[in-house]
Amino acid sequence: MSFKTVSAANEAVGLIQSNQRVFIHSVAAAPVHLINAMTDRAPELRNVEIVHLHTEGEARYTAAEYADSFFTNALFVGANTRQSIREGRGDYTPVFLSEIPQLFTKGVLPIDVALIQVSPPDKHGFCSLGTSVDVTPAAIESAKYIIAQINRQMPRTHGDGLIHSSKIDIAIETDEPLAVHEPGVPTKEEEIIGRHVAGLVEDGATLQMGIGAIPNAVLKALTNHKNLGIHTEMFSDGVIPLVENGVINNSKKRVHPGKIVGGFVMGTKKLYDFIDDNPQVAMLNIAYVNDTAVIRRNPKVTAINSAIEIDLTGQVCADSIGTYQYSGVGGQMDFIRGASLSEGGKPIIALPSATAKGISRIVPFLKEGAGVVTTRAHMHYVVTEYGVANLYGKTLSQRARALIDIAHPDHREALEKSASHRFRKNGK
Repeated sequence: MSFKTVSAANEAVGLIQSNQRVFIHSVAAAPVHLINAMTDRAPELRNVEIVHLHTEGEARYTAAEYADSFFTNALFVGANTRQSIREGRGDYTPVFLSEIPQLFTKGVLPIDVALIQVSPPDKHGFCSLGTSVDVTPAAIESAKYIIAQINRQMPRTHGDGLIHSSKIDIAIETDEPLAVHEPGVPTKEEEIIGRHVAGLVEDGATLQMGIGAIPNAVLKALTNHKNLGIHTEMFSDGVIPLVENGVINNSKKRVHPGKIVGGFVMGTKKLYDFIDDNPQVAMLNIAYVNDTAVIRRNPKVTAINSAIEIDLTGQVCADSIGTYQYSGVGGQMDFIRGASLSEGGKPIIALPSATAKGISRIVPFLKEGAGVVTTRAHMHYVVTEYGVANLYGKTLSQRARALIDIAHPDHREALEKSASHRFRKNGK
């Protein structure tokens, strides 16, 4: 090892200075000890900008008491940062996931310090970024200083996530489990949505899907399919049974045939064990994984994404509730467009017809301030528990009709009235 190893995290983060920009490794790879040690230095730090995608765990630096020390620039908003952004102690940068790496490498958001979590070095001196490759190689390339949390329980993954120990400036060593995400039990509505979506998936398709109840419900409904492949920004535990029973074998893919391609994972220890030193899994740079030109080369790309609400013309809001920033643009548009350009591809937005409080998620107009993540020109399939609407090639009024047919019955009359008023002919 050519880097300096210290026993205390507060010594490791001593490289961080006021007025710097600090990148934090993503999702389950967020280096908790380094993050907490940095936060503990708040009294001596001012105007430190924190940049990251979603991170698991507590984000103490977002607390009001640290407002003079830290400002969060979220490239994707998670539960641990929403309140601080709402209260003005942070902000959100809307950007396609595929383009985030060039924000770092082209100097739009140059990184001073990167806080990462990696596996121990192998006999050649290489550490692995493990569960989260995503945008991190670009942050490492841009950073002036790299501080690492070397965790014996971080899986070693194949692909683009290798960093030689000589590039690490200072490190601490840990031996502890990563953050996990237990799959929830799908509701009856989500199970129905899963079956509807599975009905659109053809044998030999290449899948993109995220984490959550609907993706899990879709995967559970694919057990009778054949020769499926995975090329996705992220995946979770739901793919493992399909790999084990041969449904997912990646045999029909044209890009990395025989391999599951992803940018990051989030799930249980079983998932982390599955990807550990598994040559079937390629964890690659997100600028490549989410490149539309790469995605479209695979056959029958079936992109399954969700939304907060969708209006009667097909505009999709997936990142905010009105002006309240809930998540981010992420990779939805990368894959919606990639799937639509793929031979036999199917871009799908799947969502329950109503919220848990009974509010319709198919609406006449998006809420004031809502962000349009996927435009109506990009939309093909919309799926709720009441069926499938194919909007491709349909006029605005035809789209409204198709969406009303899969809306919750309690809201169809109101949607009909709104559509009738908006699309009335000849002023009648």
